[in-house]
Amino acid sequence: MKPATAAKKLGVHLDSTPAEFREGVVSRDELDALQADPPEWLRELRANGPHPRPVVADRLGVSISGLARAEITEPLTTAQIAAIKEEQPEWLRRERTIRAEAQREEARVKALRVEKPRAGR
Repeated sequence: MKPATAAKKLGVHLDSTPAEFREGVVSRDELDALQADPPEWLRELRANGPHPRPVVADRLGVSISGLARAEITEPLTTAQIAAIKEEQPEWLRRERTIRAEAQREEARVKALRVEKPRAGR
């Protein structure tokens, strides 16, 4: 697979990976080996970043769209994420509320889908 796909599956920012990773091709077996026994560079990236947007969004408890609305487009390090959490800016509180509402709505719709077939029996 392409390095970008492998980086996405590993949850790391592609541009922060070693050159040999970015310039090569990653087989399924190599990906499995990286996941099973991550080398130091991968452990370091996962721990300290910089992290790709999906990881940043997850660690902040917001959506990727919420990051965009807050104009956060660059990868962030673990320290930068911690600083944002500590600061608790208005956009973070707002986006967490939006995400929580969206998750409640998804759960409600899912529950309706589960109940609907039962009602038809």
